[in-house]
Amino acid sequence: MIRGVEIKKLKVNYDTRGYLMEILRRDDKIFKRFGQVYITTAKPGVVKAWHYHKLQDDYFCCIFGKMRLALYDARKKSKTYGKVLDFELGLNNPKLVKIPRGIYHGFKCISAVSAMVVNTPTLPYNKKKPDEYRVDAFNNDIPYDWSK
Repeated sequence: MIRGVEIKKLKVNYDTRGYLMEILRRDDKIFKRFGQVYITTAKPGVVKAWHYHKLQDDYFCCIFGKMRLALYDARKKSKTYGKVLDFELGLNNPKLVKIPRGIYHGFKCISAVSAMVVNTPTLPYNKKKPDEYRVDAFNNDIPYDWSK
């Protein structure tokens, strides 16, 4: 595991009308604070990577399709510096993943349909001074292979 990464297993409650899945509550141990909620998608086979934040934590949950979420600890003072983790997420494996600041992250849609991700970061997006630090998805020093 990477220091600071937390995982909350989620439960999908199905009935004849559809399903309900509770993602994040303010009384959850994993919850820190609310910044905003947004949805992002990726088409089949598309990689959206790599970036990290200096100020905010992210809380990722795949609510449609299937994705591979990859994390890389770039924090030089961390005991897990250089460690890589990846998770398959979707309704067949419902989880909320807390991605702490300083952790590069990205995802790839691995389903035949677009993957839809809900993110609940701890800070709202600042258009004038975004808290996003990016490197190219494929041309970088991160030891991760998106082709797998």
